[in-house]
Amino acid sequence: MASAQHAAETNPARLGPRKREETWQRLGKETFDVVVIGGGVVGAGTALDAATRGLRVALVEARDLASGTSSRSSKLFHGGLRYLEQLEFGLVREALRERELMLTTIAPHLVKPVSFLYPLTHRVWERPYTAAGLLMYDTMGGSKSVPGQKHLTRAGALRMVPALKRSALIGGIRYYDAQSDDARHTMTVARTAAHYGAIVRTSTQVVGFLREADRVSGVRVRDVEDGRETEISAAVVINCTGVWTDELQRLSGGRGRFRVRASKGVHIVVPRDRIVSESGMILRTEKSVLFVIPWRNHWIVGTTDTDWNLDLAHPAATKHDIDYLLEHVNSVLATPLTHDDIEGVYAGLRPLLAGESEETSKLSREHAVARVAPGLVAIAGGKYTTYRVMAADAVDAAAVDLPGRSQPSITDKVPLIGADGYHALVNQADHLAAEHGLHPYRVRHLLDRYGSLVHEVLALAEGRPELLKPIEHAPDYLGVEVVYAAAHEGALHLEDVLARRTRISIEYAHRGVDCAEQVADLVGEVLGWSPETVKHEVEVYRGRVEAERESQSQPSDEAADALRIAAPEARSGIVAPVS
Repeated sequence: MASAQHAAETNPARLGPRKREETWQRLGKETFDVVVIGGGVVGAGTALDAATRGLRVALVEARDLASGTSSRSSKLFHGGLRYLEQLEFGLVREALRERELMLTTIAPHLVKPVSFLYPLTHRVWERPYTAAGLLMYDTMGGSKSVPGQKHLTRAGALRMVPALKRSALIGGIRYYDAQSDDARHTMTVARTAAHYGAIVRTSTQVVGFLREADRVSGVRVRDVEDGRETEISAAVVINCTGVWTDELQRLSGGRGRFRVRASKGVHIVVPRDRIVSESGMILRTEKSVLFVIPWRNHWIVGTTDTDWNLDLAHPAATKHDIDYLLEHVNSVLATPLTHDDIEGVYAGLRPLLAGESEETSKLSREHAVARVAPGLVAIAGGKYTTYRVMAADAVDAAAVDLPGRSQPSITDKVPLIGADGYHALVNQADHLAAEHGLHPYRVRHLLDRYGSLVHEVLALAEGRPELLKPIEHAPDYLGVEVVYAAAHEGALHLEDVLARRTRISIEYAHRGVDCAEQVADLVGEVLGWSPETVKHEVEVYRGRVEAERESQSQPSDEAADALRIAAPEARSGIVAPVS
C-alpha cells in the first residue's frame, strides 16, 4: 500500500491530495504559455491539446472536474441524427469522425457502441426517407466500428423491443451510436493532460484577471478550500467555462464577441427491468427527439430543452420536466412508467450560442472561438462529442499570443490513459479475476471504467481485502474504487465521489444517502478527514439530495431553484462570479 501511494505522488497523471500543495506553489512561481479556465470536457481537452503541442499549461476549475454540464449530458458520442434534417452536414460529419476516433483510438475503454431502434409510424414515405438519412449517417464519418442500419418489420421491432405498444409503430430501423460515462471520460481527459505535463487543479477559482497595458497576462485564483490567493502568469488565458462564459467575460472587463444562453436538459433514470428491450430507442417529439438509452442496469430517458436564467451551478429539475419525459415515453410503452419507478434525476445546462440576430442564434450547436482581447481567448457552444475539435480550435486561436511557432494539434493520435493495453486485458479478464478473487464480470466492469489502469486500482487493495468487497448499499461499486477516486482522481469531497467518480447519486433510489457514511469514511482515510469533517461531508451531501428531491416536486423553475440553491454547498468558499 505504501509503495502504491508513493507511486501515486510521483506519477503526474495521478491527482493525489499531496500534489495539491505542490501544484499551488508552482502556479504562483512559474510562467505558463496557457492557462485554461474550466474543468469540463472542453477545458480538459484544451489542456490536453496544448500540453501535447509542447506548451506549458495550467488548468484551474472552481469546483470539480466535470461538475457542470460535462457530468449531466445524455452520455452519448453521436453525430446528431436530427441535425441531418436541419442540413447540418458538416456538424454531423465532424461528430461522426470524433465518435469513430473515440471508439478505435482515443478511448476504447470508455466509449462503447450502443444500438437504437427508430420506430416508424408513417407508411410509404417514412422508411425510405429515414433510411436515406441513416445511410448518410453510416457513411459520412468513416465509421467502421459500429454496424450499419438494419430494417425491421413491426413484428421484428417488437421482438427487439417488447416494451413497445403494438400501435406505436408500423416497423423500425435499428442503427448504432456510442456512449460513455461523461464525468469519467472528462476526468480521464484531464488526467491525460496531467500525464503530458499540464498542472490540473480543482477547487481553484479565478477571481480576477492580470493585465499588462492592454493585454491579459494571467489570472488571480483563490483556493476555495482554504481561502489562499495567488497570481498565475501566462502568455494567454483560454476561457472554457461553458454557461459561465459571459460571467468570466465580465470579470475580465471586456466585451465578448458572442453571448451564451443556457438551455436546461433534464434526464430521468429508471431500472432496466421497467422497459423490456434489447435496444435503446429514439422517439420523435413535437420539438425534438427523446432518447431511451441503456445504462448498465438502468435506462436513461431524456431530454428536455427549455431556457434557464437562474442558478448556473445547480440547475433544478421540476415536476413539470419529469412529467414531460414520462408523458412522452409512456406514449409508446405498453406498461407505462410512474414516478415511483424513477431512481435518479439530473439536470444539466447546454451552453448555446446566442447571437444578436436570428441568423447567429441558429449556430446553437456549432461552436465559436474568439480572441476577445490580446492574451484572452474564449470558446463556447458545440456539443460534448466534438470537444476535441473545439479544444484544437481554441489552442489554434491562442497561437497569436504565444511566443514562437505553435505546433499543430495531435490529439487525434493520443489515446487517453487506460486505453493502451485495454483490449488485451479484456481477453485476460478471467485470469485477472482469479488472481484477485473477483468475479470476471466485476473485472470487466473495472476495465470499462479504468482500462489498463485497473492494475493501480487493484494495487490499493493489497493487504486490505475488504476493499474488494462491494459498497454495502451501492453494490455495483467496490470500496477500492472510492479509495482510488480520492487517491488518484482528484476527488476532494464526498459529492465528487458519489456524483461523478461513481454515478451512485443517479443509479440508486436512495441517491447515495444510504452509503454516504461508508463512502465518506473511505474518502476520509485518504484525505485525512477528522470525524467532524466526515460528519460534515455526510450532512452536506444529504442536504443536497433532500433539496434536489424537494425541487423535483415543484411546478416551476423559480420554485425548484429556490429550494435547490438553499442546500449546503460542498465548496462553501466559492465566491461570485463562479468560474
